[in-house]
Amino acid sequence: MTVRPVVHVGVDGSWRDTGALEWALQESLLRQEPLQAVHVIDDRLRHARGWEPDAVDDASTELVGQVQTYLDDTPGELDHEAGLLVGPPARTLVDAAAGSRMLVVGRRGLGTFKRLLIGSTSEAVVTHAAHLTMPVVIVPSGWKPTDHAGPVVVAVDDADDNTAVIEFAIEAAAERNLPVRLLHVWDLPAVYSWDAMNSSGAGAEWAENARRHLENLAAEWQNKYPDATVQIEARRGHAVDGVVTGAEEADAQLLVVGSRHRTRLMSVLLGSVTRGALHHATCPLAVVPVQV
Repeated sequence: MTVRPVVHVGVDGSWRDTGALEWALQESLLRQEPLQAVHVIDDRLRHARGWEPDAVDDASTELVGQVQTYLDDTPGELDHEAGLLVGPPARTLVDAAAGSRMLVVGRRGLGTFKRLLIGSTSEAVVTHAAHLTMPVVIVPSGWKPTDHAGPVVVAVDDADDNTAVIEFAIEAAAERNLPVRLLHVWDLPAVYSWDAMNSSGAGAEWAENARRHLENLAAEWQNKYPDATVQIEARRGHAVDGVVTGAEEADAQLLVVGSRHRTRLMSVLLGSVTRGALHHATCPLAVVPVQV
């Protein structure tokens, strides 16, 4: 059976106005692999007061037909498909994407956390997908790749488990002929006061350590991928603000972060950076599961 590399959720009548399908189509074209679009009917709507099950089904069927027509009219010879499923939206969508390279979903609004139009949340999708170690790309409404010219930015920390995150970023950058920028945001522990920091030189020392860490990391990955253009940036400040602002100022075409998945506990730890980026990133965000 052919493995579909990208699954995109088609969303009610406003799917034409979101950026997720366009991003998924671009990814499909770059990889020369087909795309599958999936619309999920939340079965709870069929039992909700004031909802007519037949009307819900008819509207969803029409939506999928419109998406399929749009995909059929897309230039190229790839065999894209659109389908309809029923069930809990986040889990059903993730289950449908099992075995795919990635799952792409949309997010309404910029700078604020919004529910997916199918009634689930991007955070729920990320949580479910992590158990399958499948990356999820969340695309803000109205995103147009042609409006941006920046690099692929990947947030890295001091941990040793950045491998999967950086590899995803380098692959995405290579597909688009873009540089990849390793972004590390650091700050002094709260025990340092401004006076103590200035008098002891702690700020300068931590800045140098952060820079050296990035330089060593960049050299390692440049050696592994000699054709890649690897940039570095170290910023001081709050981690979430630093990552989101760093991506915005770079005009990033993609921001890549990791989510830690503890296999034994079958739980997902969405750290502050990952959750904050889910809420506030203004460019497409790729969340890559990292097993610890």
